[in-house]
Amino acid sequence: MAKRLFDLFGAALALALLWPLLVGVALWIKLDSPGPVLFRQQRVGRRGRLFAIHKFRTMVEGAPQLGPMLTVGADQRITRAGAFLRRSKLDELPQLLDVLSGHMSLVGPRPELPAYVAHYPADLRERVLAVRPGITDPVSLALADEGELLARAADPEREYVEVLLPRKLHAAAAYAEQANLATDLRVIGRTLRVLWSRVSL
Repeated sequence: MAKRLFDLFGAALALALLWPLLVGVALWIKLDSPGPVLFRQQRVGRRGRLFAIHKFRTMVEGAPQLGPMLTVGADQRITRAGAFLRRSKLDELPQLLDVLSGHMSLVGPRPELPAYVAHYPADLRERVLAVRPGITDPVSLALADEGELLARAADPEREYVEVLLPRKLHAAAAYAEQANLATDLRVIGRTLRVLWSRVSL
């Protein structure tokens, strides 16, 4: 209950403070390329329930039909505005709405596509999906340059499934078992520092 109240307060406060930035980003996306401002995609949430995650659109309209599920390196589907939004992680800000709706938490394991959740071992699946997925978590901070890492792999899809996904899963399971308000505050603090460093580049 305390975590949920913290999520509601934090998401509402962030939206109240950041609404001028959100409006500015939305206008930039609209001017930069045709298509909607927001991108919605099915992800797996708490207890395996599907939900539609929200992000600022960073790719051309219809991008999922134009290439692979993974976005690797300098993907040609990424728009000019999208390249900055991805690098700065500002594309994730609309997920504050998903926190308010109860599908996500401010801090928690990042929600995966159903196709990748199908690779979860049963024991880890149960532990990871026992908590709400989050906007940020320790492993997403450690793998902030995941796209560049995959771009150097001979087979990015295989590299993700066999190397990065297991690493993410074990870290997510550890978080789910040990998380508390103090650890969440530390993760949020680290996330804000990373965001600031990327936006100010």
